[in-house]
Amino acid sequence: MDLSYLEQLIKLFESSTLTELEIDEEGSRVTLGRAKEQPAMFAMPQMGGYPMPQQQGTPALSATPIASDPLVKTHEVKSPIVGTLYRAPAPDADPYVQVGQHVSEGTTLCIIEAMKLMNEIESDAAGKIVKILVENGEPVEYGQPLFVLEID
Repeated sequence: MDLSYLEQLIKLFESSTLTELEIDEEGSRVTLGRAKEQPAMFAMPQMGGYPMPQQQGTPALSATPIASDPLVKTHEVKSPIVGTLYRAPAPDADPYVQVGQHVSEGTTLCIIEAMKLMNEIESDAAGKIVKILVENGEPVEYGQPLFVLEID
């Protein structure tokens, strides 16, 4: 199933009043549903030998301001798909990016596994990474902020 087709399905579902949508096409099945209450956390099947994350004492999201200077422009890189985020190309490899690193538009930031496909997520802006909002192996939602960049 084409990634852009999947993104269109998600956008249409989000803008509709449907509570559930299931599509079975060419051997691929997609099921979308709305949570009635707080969504339950679930464990994604482990693919590619990546270790699942351990619970940390501090949450990935923080209420601390990113930049105290009001003239500093920040940009959030958001997830284009639902899946599991991996910060490195392999379990034993270094992460694609670190906090403080400068990235150009098109730089690979992470991988999101969706439907057993590994999708490289590239930066859509140039700047310095000031915050990484998701830990390795965590499930991510469509539109969820993943990285915060200080724009050049």
